Amino acid sequence: MTLTKRIIPCLDVRNGRVVKGLHFESIKDAGDPVGLAEKYSNEGADELVFLDITASDERRKTIKELVRKVASVIDIPFTVGGGVSSLEDARDILLDGADKVGINTGAVRHPELITELMELFGRQCVVVAVDAKRNYGTDESKIIFVENDQKFWYEVFICGGKEGTGIDAIQWAKDAEKLGAGEILLTSIDKDGTKDGYDILLTKKVVESVSIPVIASGGCGKPEDMVDIFNESDADAALAASIFHYASHGVDGVKSSLKENSIPVRL
Repeated sequence: MTLTKRIIPCLDVRNGRVVKGLHFESIKDAGDPVGLAEKYSNEGADELVFLDITASDERRKTIKELVRKVASVIDIPFTVGGGVSSLEDARDILLDGADKVGINTGAVRHPELITELMELFGRQCVVVAVDAKRNYGTDESKIIFVENDQKFWYEVFICGGKEGTGIDAIQWAKDAEKLGAGEILLTSIDKDGTKDGYDILLTKKVVESVSIPVIASGGCGKPEDMVDIFNESDADAALAASIFHYASHGVDGVKSSLKENSIPVRL
């Protein structure tokens, strides 16, 4: 039986509003999180991701009231991340209506937290978000790629893309799986907001390196970009924001386009 590919709209939230940026910067408003969540759920989204993008950088917790409101208007699996640095943070998010917890900065700073979350809530609840950016420095201890005669490796960034860690993203994805992650949410910072397609090279390498589901994120501007990422990699899901927020394409329309291109999706 062929598993269907999941299409996942993402709500990047700042100050109670959905926002969208370019390379995690140049942030602009994209709408009301509750209204957009309900719209995407009604259009047939397979899941929804809600990321409080400044929570870690501002050293605060995720906006609980907003999470509860979003959870109340949708009937699809719901992942929430932002500022998760303890078991208590994760428990609060799940009690507020989330089905899964997304963790990035907290996981990098305290890797043991991944294992603790898995042991308490189950592997299926733990989504490790990996924000990766090409680093053109030469470091032979990293997994090196070559494109257009340029060597680079993928570096993990935390705090909403503001802080480099020196950690290799592919190795970190493998480590996260060993520690207990049930899923990897892989975002290319280089591609974020560009609308010119996913980073297929990065996605393919991470998918080949782990045995847990990988969600491709960063760069989707049209249905064809999702067709490409599913044809060129074995990603389990495609996450997107701009393509949905600005009404260029509805979730149902994107799924119909994927179906026409022989990508198995749930209509």
